[in-house]
Amino acid sequence: MMKQPNIDYRQVLDRTPALIFSARPDGYIDYVNQRWLDLVGVGLEAAQGSKWTSFVHPDDLPSHLQRWRQAMATGEPATSLARFRIAGGEYRWMLHHTEPLRDSSGNIVRWFGSSVDIEQLKRVEHELHDLKERLHKENLALREEISQTSMFEEIVGSSAALRRVLTLVGKVAGTDSTVLITGETGTGKELIARAIHKRSPRASRPFVCVSCAAIPAALISSELFGHEKGAFTGAVQRHLGRFELAEGGTILLDEVGELPQETQITLLRVLQERTFERVGGCKAIPADVRVIAATNRDLSRAIASGSFRSDLYYRLSVFPVHLPPLRERVEDIPLLVQYLAQRYAAKAGKKIAGVSRATIDRLVAYDWPGNIRELQNIIQRAVILGEGTLAIDEAWLPGRRAPPTGAAPALARPCAGEETALIEEALAACHGRVAGPGGAAARLGLPRSTLESRIRSLDIDKHRFKSMRA
Repeated sequence: MMKQPNIDYRQVLDRTPALIFSARPDGYIDYVNQRWLDLVGVGLEAAQGSKWTSFVHPDDLPSHLQRWRQAMATGEPATSLARFRIAGGEYRWMLHHTEPLRDSSGNIVRWFGSSVDIEQLKRVEHELHDLKERLHKENLALREEISQTSMFEEIVGSSAALRRVLTLVGKVAGTDSTVLITGETGTGKELIARAIHKRSPRASRPFVCVSCAAIPAALISSELFGHEKGAFTGAVQRHLGRFELAEGGTILLDEVGELPQETQITLLRVLQERTFERVGGCKAIPADVRVIAATNRDLSRAIASGSFRSDLYYRLSVFPVHLPPLRERVEDIPLLVQYLAQRYAAKAGKKIAGVSRATIDRLVAYDWPGNIRELQNIIQRAVILGEGTLAIDEAWLPGRRAPPTGAAPALARPCAGEETALIEEALAACHGRVAGPGGAAARLGLPRSTLESRIRSLDIDKHRFKSMRA
């Protein structure tokens, strides 16, 4: 039989690449190995007794103590994950395991435990989580893009106004310049942004669209730039923002004029330095993303009123593209009607024989305050209700209704100053109310959505008129 070597087991414990400790039955720690002392950077006395709890991260201490106390109460082994503070103040993730030692009667006479450094594993876990989240979001973005029309599918028309826009798209697409797309609601700003992306060297990377007006002001920074775990109440894990999702591709900041001031400052830094930090983080993250912004607001008025930063405006408007409203490209309406009728008919499983001349004339004569989006809705409704030749009910095109007696005249595209005065007069008469039979929209003979859009674009504070109520 081979003779066992003469081994100093204390030396073995001290050199073991793990933190080893022992404790009395009541849980009082009375021994830690040298590896423990060296890594934590304290003496044996500081490591003993209840003082060891000061080395556990405050966020992890409650669950760690709960498992330890449960083990002492039941006599069962305990395993937990907790961050441990080492020399220099840094916290590292450790896997802690404790086993009881019993005597012949089954009584616990000692506890033995070990803590293994798993910091590298946790980092890999975080990276895998981020990668999984990125792939999931890229998959959603890809599926959304596949469901969208192809590059110029809905950019239909041959008018001079539209050709000028498409010429600009062709010139700027191959560059990496920031683009500012302006135009009324419903003119197709997102389609133009997608067209720029698809003709750019970034076409194979994600296209991410963010509606800045649809996200609450308190959450917009987190949504755009992400947040770290614990950055705010409810932030239970790290969250990747839209800029990280768009890495290597293009991000469209739709309705950019609605961004709150603090987010404008962060966006300006991204455009200037090409880096950003997650909310609650301190690490600068590079941003290889092309930014396209879109708005239906008059940003020069927003700058004058102090709601939009002039330095951000100049950074965004490196290459401005203005989309004309549908009423300024009426020669495109017949082509759009034919295209949309065939498209919606195919989806509905119907056959449309054609569009009557009277219908085309009626559509061409209409003012289209909702632009192409409104035209899409009208044609879709006609396809659903009709058979054979496409026909439009005149009631679907409200036009400029005659205002009620004593009401203000409907807006007829006056100059900006006159338009502001007309809207403010109507809001004052209606005590700030926009919708409903007694609202300013009805008083002016406009759809509610159109009036809301003009109120935003002219920076009119409709709420101040509520105080005029008797």
